[in-house]
Amino acid sequence: MLKLIGKLLKIIITLAILVTLAVGGIFAVRTYKSTQTVNSYRNEVQNLADQAGVGEHTDVILAIMYTESKGKGTDLMQSSESAYGSRGKIISQQESLESGVKHFADSYKQAKAEGCDLNTAIQAYNFGTKYIQYVHDHGGKNSVELAEEYSRDVLSPGYGNDQQHTYRYMQMQSVLYNGGYLYQNGGNMFYAEIVQMNKRFITLFQRFQNS
Repeated sequence: MLKLIGKLLKIIITLAILVTLAVGGIFAVRTYKSTQTVNSYRNEVQNLADQAGVGEHTDVILAIMYTESKGKGTDLMQSSESAYGSRGKIISQQESLESGVKHFADSYKQAKAEGCDLNTAIQAYNFGTKYIQYVHDHGGKNSVELAEEYSRDVLSPGYGNDQQHTYRYMQMQSVLYNGGYLYQNGGNMFYAEIVQMNKRFITLFQRFQNS
């Protein structure tokens, strides 16, 4: 009986390993393809970033693109809301790139002027630049805890969610932090962490592609 149980455990463990490897392989292939798509815009983004004075953060901007669209569609940077105040107004990829780079550059320069870190600027791409002053008033460094406070207490109520309603958001960062949820109308409090993770993917696969 014990031998049978032992064999069954070995089979279960082997199957679990195989499933994990298969899922991991699928994820790696999809991520590689998406980073290739995003990296195809590198020269355009680099030129725009240089013009805006943030050329050293081209990989961050590409990671924002990866996070927003994975390099697909018209509004690559999902910058319609920052440019026009509503969705669906961007009419070309070039306009999206220009607006997105400008939005990041404005966020970065404001964050730097207020003595805040890079992740504050990245988070402000999602929350809006008013978040920068909030971070400045709370120590000058972005964190998920601080972003949650802003999402829950400032941004979400400002758009009508006075009851702190939440919805499921099953990303690794959110699952590990709070079991997987965001506040309705409160932006994405994990945005800076996700962009930084995607930046690492882009850098890794860019090196792999060039090797």
